[in-house]
Amino acid sequence: MGRRNKPRGGVAVDGMLLLDKPPGATSNQALQHAKRLLNANKAGHTGSLDPIATGLLPLCFGETTKISELFLTADKEYWTRIQLGVHTDTGDRAGQVQRRASVDFSRPQLLAALARFRGQFAQIPPMHSALKHNGQPLYRFARKGVTVERAPRTVTVYALSLQEWHEDTLELTLCCSRGFYVRTLATELGEVLGCGAHVSELRRTAVGNFSIEHAVTIAQLEALGAPHERQRLLLPTEQSVAHLPAVHLPESLASYLCRGRTIRAASAPPDGWVRVYSDRDGFLGLGEIAEPGKITPRRLFDTACATHQTRCK
Repeated sequence: MGRRNKPRGGVAVDGMLLLDKPPGATSNQALQHAKRLLNANKAGHTGSLDPIATGLLPLCFGETTKISELFLTADKEYWTRIQLGVHTDTGDRAGQVQRRASVDFSRPQLLAALARFRGQFAQIPPMHSALKHNGQPLYRFARKGVTVERAPRTVTVYALSLQEWHEDTLELTLCCSRGFYVRTLATELGEVLGCGAHVSELRRTAVGNFSIEHAVTIAQLEALGAPHERQRLLLPTEQSVAHLPAVHLPESLASYLCRGRTIRAASAPPDGWVRVYSDRDGFLGLGEIAEPGKITPRRLFDTACATHQTRCK
């Protein structure tokens, strides 16, 4: 985390906060609340959680917002409670009940139904979502009673486990790819079982390599009392991408990279994103392997590169 001159509306702080989002708040409301508590002037979240949902919501501040897209595409883990026998128009408890049915199936039938939702398959996003159609989020059309055609998207469920089953309630844990909707899983599972279903509780427990165990709540932030104390909870940008391979560059190559040029690096991995370091100035930001042995700058950090370029003049 770094601090620079104080601009209007807050101070410039860099880093990532692992927030345990409370129920009832939108992701943006949780973001704005945390932003005020940290007295930060720039912030963004890394993928929305439904208002009814709780759990891990990584928030990026300052220069760290440059890497938020990495977490938008990361795999996610969830715990969910699904109410059987009731179908709602949103797929969760916030929606209007459209029909009710008796719950009548065996455990083998339930396990067989769950097996249909493991692996890679196409899923149609729900109307009550933030996906855009003609520049407007789908939920705005849904609120007007308008249904628009949505293209199915390929998603992957890496793991799906039944934790509990009590008559008309299921508890599941799952690990899934980007773009997967647990509400759609509940709706489609209810259709397969013939009774209808919706999400009554949802908690995100992991995003990429980050776990809910390391998250803090809004109440914990408020209890600290002062913005500078809360800012100490931010993960440094470098630590937030520690799962990526590192490439160390001599000063001459680092200078070219900081000028936006693709450089050759024999130590680069075969593909993917990498953390880039200057042998003199340390962490510079992120690059991507354009082709074997070549690194293209993608998300370099202004302060680090400015310092490096000044020394190279």
